[in-house]
Parts: sequence; structure tokens; C-alpha cells
Amino acid sequence: MNNEVLKLMLRLFLPSEYVKSIFHISPRKLKENGIKGIITDLDNTLVEWDRPNATPQLLEWFKEVKDQGMDITIVSNNNEKRVKAFSEPLNIKFIHKARKPMGQAFLRAAKKMNLKKAEVVVIGDQLLTDVLGGNRTGFQTILVVPVASTDGFFTRINRKIERRIMESLKRKGMLQWEE
Repeated sequence: MNNEVLKLMLRLFLPSEYVKSIFHISPRKLKENGIKGIITDLDNTLVEWDRPNATPQLLEWFKEVKDQGMDITIVSNNNEKRVKAFSEPLNIKFIHKARKPMGQAFLRAAKKMNLKKAEVVVIGDQLLTDVLGGNRTGFQTILVVPVASTDGFFTRINRKIERRIMESLKRKGMLQWEE
């Protein structure tokens, strides 16, 4: 495969930004950069995949988002029971069984928030679902380090593939951050 074609393909997996956690993302700075809405993954992005509720620190971050006048929608590949149980008590919109990296759920979320793509950022912990899906549909993306060191079965498979993609991005000199 031609080196330029490979670089173009790899670019789909390259997030706009990479941070340690959701708490390293400043809602104020997002707003200053024209962002009015956040599409975020749930499991291992906001909380551990097996934690049913938001932590006090996450509740504070959500408050900061709302204080900035920003909207938020959780887009998860998980089932309705899991996503609804987490989202509804917080009064946060959600889309379950999102089929990420397919783009429809991201587009639906932006439409639910009544925002344009340029006004929305996608945040998640996986290159193969969150970043690829967000990039393919034209959103800015932020990759976070997974909250938990354990994953469900399919996510463990994805992580192995992601490590290979990250190695390719490094070899091609496309990564702009430290591990």
C-alpha cells in the first residue's frame, strides 16, 4: 500500500487532542474555542465500565459543562438499561446501542442538541469507536486514557488493534503527544 494512502487512512484514527482524563478537558476552554456541545462515550470514558453511577468529581465536571451553557449527550454502544440508568438521573440526553464507529449516532446526537458539527466535540477512550466514528463524520475528537484498566471482551480485542494503530501513527511521526 502506498505510503500516502496509509497516512490518509491512519489520519482517521488520529484524535484532535489526547488527554489523561475527562477532568483534563476544560469546558470553559472548549466554549472559548466555539464548542457548544459535547458528545461523550460512557464506559471507561466517564466512569469505569462496571460503575453504575457518576462519581462526585464527574458530577462537578458536568456542572461546569452546564454552567458554560453547553449541552451534552452520551453516545454509547452499550444497552439501553445501562445507559439510561446512568444518564436519566443526571438529566443527560443519551443514545444507546450507537453502533460506533458508524456515524449515524453522532449525527443524531448533534441534531438532538440542535448544533452544527463545528460546534460539537466527541470525547471517548477508544480509537476504533469514538475517534474513528467522530472523525469519519466530521467532528473534532478528544481521546482520553481509559478510566479502568479492565475491559469487556470486545473492548479487549479493540485495545490490541488500537495498540498497533498507535504504533503505526508513531512510526509515521503523526503523534504529537507523549504516552
